[in-house]
Formats: sequence, C-alpha cells, structure tokens
Amino acid sequence: MLPIGVAQQGIGGNGAQAGDGAMSTLRTAELTLASRVASRASAYVALTKPDVSFLVLITTAAGFYMGSRGPVDWLHMVHTVFGTMLIAAGTAALNHYIERDSDRLMRRTASRPLPSGVLKPRQALVYGIALSVAGALYLYFAAGTLAAGLGVITCLGYLLAYTPLKKRTVWATFVGAFPGAIPPMIGWVAATGRLDLGPGCCSRYFSSGNFPHFHAIAWMYREDYARAGILMLPVVDPEGSRTFRQILVTAAALVGISLLPAIAGLTGVFYFFGALGLSVALLQVCVWAASAKTNNRAKWLMHATVAYIPLLLVFMVYDKILR
Repeated sequence: MLPIGVAQQGIGGNGAQAGDGAMSTLRTAELTLASRVASRASAYVALTKPDVSFLVLITTAAGFYMGSRGPVDWLHMVHTVFGTMLIAAGTAALNHYIERDSDRLMRRTASRPLPSGVLKPRQALVYGIALSVAGALYLYFAAGTLAAGLGVITCLGYLLAYTPLKKRTVWATFVGAFPGAIPPMIGWVAATGRLDLGPGCCSRYFSSGNFPHFHAIAWMYREDYARAGILMLPVVDPEGSRTFRQILVTAAALVGISLLPAIAGLTGVFYFFGALGLSVALLQVCVWAASAKTNNRAKWLMHATVAYIPLLLVFMVYDKILR
C-alpha cells in the first residue's frame, strides 16, 4: 500500500498529464484550423492571378498618368486603379472556374485551387462574379461610364471570346491580345473623360507585346496544352517554325510601335531612344531564342517580355511631355 502522500502525487500527476493532453489537443486543433483558414485565404488570392493583375494595375496607372493634364489627381488615380483591379481579379477567378477541367490535365496548373480541391467551383464562381460586378460599379462611380464600360468589355472579351476560342483555333491568342490592351485605355479615359489618340498609342504595344510572351510560354508547355486540348500555336506546330516566325514578326513590329508615343508628341527624345533600345534588345532575344527553339531559351524570352513593358512604362512616364 502506497503512502498517502505518494498516492496523492500520483493522482495529481495523472490529472496534470490529462490536463496537458487536453491543452495539447486544443492547440493542435487551433493550429489545424488556422492552417486551413490560411490555406483557404491563399487559395482565394491565387484565384485572382496576382502576377497578371499587377501588370494590369501598372498599365492602368500609366495610362491615367499619361492622360492627365496639369497636376495628377492621385486620389482619382487610386480609385481608378482599384476599380480596375477588382475587375481584373474577378475575371481571373472566373477564368479559373471556366478552365478548371483543363487545368486538371496540365502539370503546371494541376495545383491551382480548383483542380487541387482546396476550393469548390461554386465558390470560385460566386467570388469571381462578386469581384467583377463590384469592380464595374466602382469604376462607374469613380471614373465614369466610359471607363466602366471598357472594364466590362475587358472582362467579357477575355471570358466569352478568348477563353472558349483557345480550344477551337490558334487565333485565340490574337483575340486575347485586345482585352489585354484595354487597361491603359481605362486609365486614360478616367483621366481625360474621352478616347483619343493617346490610349491607342499606349495600348498598341501592349497588344503586340503579348504575342512573344504567350508564344514563349506556349512553347515551353506545349505538351501540357496538347494534353488539355488547348490549341496554342506550338501544339499544331511541333517544329516551331510558325511559332517563332510569329514571335520574330511581332517583335520586329514592336520596334516601330513602341515609338508611337514619341511620334504622337506624348513623350520626348529620352523615351524615343530608350524605347528603341529596349525593343531592339527584345528583338535580339527573340532571334537568339528562334535560333535554337529550346525550352530554356523560350524561358529566357518569357522573362525578357515580362521585363519589357514595365521598363517601357518607366521611360514613358519619366519622359512625359507636360501639357
């Protein structure tokens, strides 16, 4: 028989251990819940394609800045960019919803929120619609009917034209270039209240610049696209002759198109020569990639196209001719 003191210690020890076990279980449950919440929040962010949305934001801001006469209304710019961001995020989420079955078949997209099962399709659909409608309304009240209309055209053009055409024709990339060129027009219209020569100059090289970028990505992932039945040009052009010819032609066209803001009197000499140097450098990268047609060179070309437009915007904004 144990002494009373020892027995009490044993009972107390078992009670403490039981209490510690319960606390440990509670902490584990809390950590699991927090992890699930963080994972769900991260998945909703991923639906908006932040990398693509960021480019939309900077091109919208650049369009607003270039269209502004006199002092820039920075608060108005922020409102315009925010509304455009909502539409871009909603469009991206709806694109995830529409392409969820195709994404499941491609290695590079299989881990996205819908194919991986982190989110349900209905959640993405509701989220995308809510963001798109909120963005259109926000732009309407913050920047006017024309800017909101351009935002809606961007959303519908991407979802109802470009996305379904990807499984029907290689010309889908050409169609998709137009919605991608509208954000700077939204910024310009918000600043000026009208469409004129300026946004055309700013958006033409965005639409042309999409071709080397998308073709480079499509070449790297041509097997993925083929598996999902998406008719990007490299899927029907396994040797790459047509693909890289289009890359070279559009890159060569960019050399002249990138000079339009200077020719139209929106920018000065610094931008002219800066844009000329950047465009020629991009063309050289395209020629280098076309000479071997390897995935590695296509990857470097993709990186070059990603850097090209932001650098061009920096030159344009820096050398804007004040009006």
